[in-house]
Amino acid sequence: MTGDTTLEKALLITNGRLVTWGQPNEIIENGALLLMDGRIAALGTTAELNAQYPDAEQLDARGQLVMPGNICAHTHFYGAFARGMGIPGPPMKDFPDILDRLWWRLDRALLDVDVKYSALVCLADAIKHGTTTLIDHHASPNAIDSSLDQIADAVEVAGVRAALCYEVSDRNGPEGAQAGISENSRFLYSLQDREGNLLAATFGLHASLSLSDETLADCVASAAELGSGFHIHVAEHEVDEYDSLYKYNKRVVHRLADAGILGPKSLVAHCIHIDPAEKALLLETGTWVTHQPRSNMNNAVGAADVEGMLRMGIPVCLGNDGFSNNMWAEWKTAYLLHKVMHGDPRRANGMDIAQMAIYNNSALANMFWPDLPQGRLEVGAAADVIFVDYHATTPLSAGNLPWHIIFGFESSGVTTTIVGGKVLMLDRQLLTLDEAEITARSRELAAKVWQRFEDLSA
Repeated sequence: MTGDTTLEKALLITNGRLVTWGQPNEIIENGALLLMDGRIAALGTTAELNAQYPDAEQLDARGQLVMPGNICAHTHFYGAFARGMGIPGPPMKDFPDILDRLWWRLDRALLDVDVKYSALVCLADAIKHGTTTLIDHHASPNAIDSSLDQIADAVEVAGVRAALCYEVSDRNGPEGAQAGISENSRFLYSLQDREGNLLAATFGLHASLSLSDETLADCVASAAELGSGFHIHVAEHEVDEYDSLYKYNKRVVHRLADAGILGPKSLVAHCIHIDPAEKALLLETGTWVTHQPRSNMNNAVGAADVEGMLRMGIPVCLGNDGFSNNMWAEWKTAYLLHKVMHGDPRRANGMDIAQMAIYNNSALANMFWPDLPQGRLEVGAAADVIFVDYHATTPLSAGNLPWHIIFGFESSGVTTTIVGGKVLMLDRQLLTLDEAEITARSRELAAKVWQRFEDLSA
């Protein structure tokens, strides 16, 4: 590096096949990217940028695909310790049983340190899978206060981007609901004093079935003071609709709209059992929707009408609901699920999957970080970049790339992950996190969480 101050924070990536994910998408052969001050400062061919920036530090992509990092529209870091855990009693028969016997016991078994290490486990997984931005939805009823700080600190150490919230619910009593409201408000306010742009926030809610009108009103009042939208589960199972109709004589989306929850800053997960009028209301309010196919299959709750919503113009995004942060696995599952659900191989076209996972996820991230375009390679966009060691045995073009991702990409193909111009993983070696330490400590903590879970189940 020379003494030229204009290049002191610059990194020149060379010899890559650049996938821009612009509209239209382009693949730039033998391409190069200049990353500077956290953004993409230039892109072109390696020859062009080498000539323009001969003194910049270089990172050779060695012919790999160079792409924007993946974005996850809905996840749950706190679920990390559920992997391999036994559930006492007979098999869980439906989604309400899963909530009651698994998730609503696991979240009560978490302490502050478990919140931190659950996040670290998921963040290491995200970096390894090239997922650079995640929108998380957290719950830990016995460790609410400052729980979002535990996650935020882990996010900043890891170096990825994350939009955080705490799940407000009445299921743990009025004090628990108010503590959740306070945690959302406190964290949203605290972001004004945090440096950097790795973190964003919204106001978390569990679901209509666990929220009274009074609690919803309190949440709306608190969020309004901070200019925040909401992140909530909607109609993941029929019980959410049945509960709303029985208690309030209206369907879930209409109830949330009447309460002031929906809008262009709000994100609703799942929407599997909504009806046409509810879809129209989501479109009218500009509300974001997220689809989580692996989770939906695991919980046997059905599949959302993502194609119909996309045709209407509803911005449907792709999340993972706490499954691994290998977003390409979510691509593959979405592509296959809707075919088998409808008995029609024409369903869920590869471009529909790309629309959710690339373009709509990018737009959602830009809603949380309005001054920092994400999800594409262009001048001024976030320097969030991954290298993928995929050398196609058939022709690869901008037009057929979605099908290469669905049928050819594997999670092990990610070799390098960069966020804001900072290299978080190089040649499959994590640079910001000590994975061995995280794994060893989380194993110890998970055993204690499992014991507390057993005690709650007794």
